Amino acid sequence: MTFDRVRPVVQIDGIMSLAHLRKDYTLAGLAESDLTKDPFRQFDKWFQEAGAAKIPEPNAATLATATREGRPGARTVLLKGVDGRGFVFYTSQESRKGRELEANPRAALVFPWIAMERQVIVEGPVTRVSREEAEAYFHSRPPAHQLSAWASPQSTIIANRSMLEESYKALEKKHAGRPVPLPPQWGGYRLNPETVEFWQGRRNRLHDRLRYRREADGGWIIERLAP
Repeated sequence: MTFDRVRPVVQIDGIMSLAHLRKDYTLAGLAESDLTKDPFRQFDKWFQEAGAAKIPEPNAATLATATREGRPGARTVLLKGVDGRGFVFYTSQESRKGRELEANPRAALVFPWIAMERQVIVEGPVTRVSREEAEAYFHSRPPAHQLSAWASPQSTIIANRSMLEESYKALEKKHAGRPVPLPPQWGGYRLNPETVEFWQGRRNRLHDRLRYRREADGGWIIERLAP
């Protein structure tokens, strides 16, 4: 990303200011006529374009969750599947995000394709994928990644890194030459979108925001949002 001008960080009353980092967005626009009728097909179109543009890890997205009380949490996850049922990612169900999704099964995914001046925002309820689906994906992972899912008590406090490495080595020895079973606490989640917003940066901050919203009959309507 290039900025109009770059200067040292400015301190105003002890507060760091980044107001000098400005960029205008000029690569493209987004009209209603550019969109397909189905948000999944439109996502696939943009995803393929992100891949062709060599965006690093175009399947990386910020996953936002919240506790039952509304305390938010966010982190980056990797999208591992998408079809008409929703957007799928995998994690430990005992992790922070797993616990939050158990208590408050709604989430948002944000795909920040910044180099293309685009982002996609997906919001909706979340359900667990079937154990069979999780098993199939788990065994498609490299063996080292399978062992890591056992070795790491995700989101818990640990004494040091050596604990992780020792746990991993013990598991590596235990499962040498044998398939690694799916951990009982590890699985997938599917976000079934109620809305999917396609955002294209435009000059003078007059960005294009076109949102698909699911209707009661399962169909989609497209709405333009003010930037």
